[in-house]
Amino acid sequence: MATYSERQNILIVDDISGNIKILQAILSEQYELFVATNGQDAMEIALAEPIDIILLDIIMPELDGFEVCRRLKSDNKTKHIPVIFLTGEDRVQDEVKGLKLGAADFILKPIEPLIVRARIQTQITLIQARKTLIEQNAHLEHVVEDRTNQLLTLQDAAMVAMGALAETRDPETGNHIRRTQFYVKALAIQLRDHDRFRDFLSTEAIELLHKSAPLHDIGKVGVPDRILLKPGKLTAEEFEEIKKHPIIGYEAILQAEKMLNSTQSHFLKFGRDIILHHHEKWDGTGYPHQLSGDDIPIPARLMTLADVYDALISKRVYKSSLTHDETTAIIVKDKNVMFDPDIVEAFLQVEGQFREIAEKFADH
Repeated sequence: MATYSERQNILIVDDISGNIKILQAILSEQYELFVATNGQDAMEIALAEPIDIILLDIIMPELDGFEVCRRLKSDNKTKHIPVIFLTGEDRVQDEVKGLKLGAADFILKPIEPLIVRARIQTQITLIQARKTLIEQNAHLEHVVEDRTNQLLTLQDAAMVAMGALAETRDPETGNHIRRTQFYVKALAIQLRDHDRFRDFLSTEAIELLHKSAPLHDIGKVGVPDRILLKPGKLTAEEFEEIKKHPIIGYEAILQAEKMLNSTQSHFLKFGRDIILHHHEKWDGTGYPHQLSGDDIPIPARLMTLADVYDALISKRVYKSSLTHDETTAIIVKDKNVMFDPDIVEAFLQVEGQFREIAEKFADH
């Protein structure tokens, strides 16, 4: 479509040379003109040139004006071009038929110069208004997309920051949150076509799981240092204090959700499930609610395996690290006990990825 500063391109379609000459005399000073004396040539020109408006005679041999208009409006390349019919008969049925085919206007013969210029100028004004609206919509879409991306970036940063805050309480955990979020994503991708998981693990859900995983231990900020950093074995009372961290983290997320509407807080639901339930066990002996089997939310089940794997391969002040093979053997042994059996099978399919993630984000 021509810009405002350019001369608009008008295609004149008429099989009578006298009518063409009259229109050329009226319009050539202001517009760039193209001429066709039959419908087929008109179609070829409209498809090949950047035509802005078409002046189309109705009565022509072979393809009449109505058929040409129908073809123009059915082609994506030309359907946007305004068609003004030229007719020598003032018949209501012709006008109704033309408007139903998508015509923009009608001009009666004999041609009156002032009428022709006015009708064309009306269409140009509409073209320019439509172009302005398209540009404004494109700009608004860009603004909305940019602000949406900023919000998503802020959400991601907030989740990583909260996860990192929990880890500052335990400097030995290093890149734990980075490793576990990639473990979770690897498992989710492996399971997305599985009968039990495909309805849940959409592309969006997998991305939210990846982003929410760093939140899993934020409740540890509420655990006293004397317990969290204790180098030896915990007493029964101390372990009960540790077991409170899922509730502490969950309640923190609930407070955040109260400040957001349901749409904005959607991304926190995955974090909430992971935080509260990633210490539940498949057989129901976990905490804090002793959930079992499919009652444990999928995000938490994925996080359970990721968290245990990373804990086992990592060195801590109270234990040495295990090898990948030793860790894998323990996970397989705890299939149907601690872990969802299908998630263990998925882990065995991607254990090479787990090894690579562990090496890439190893603590130094």
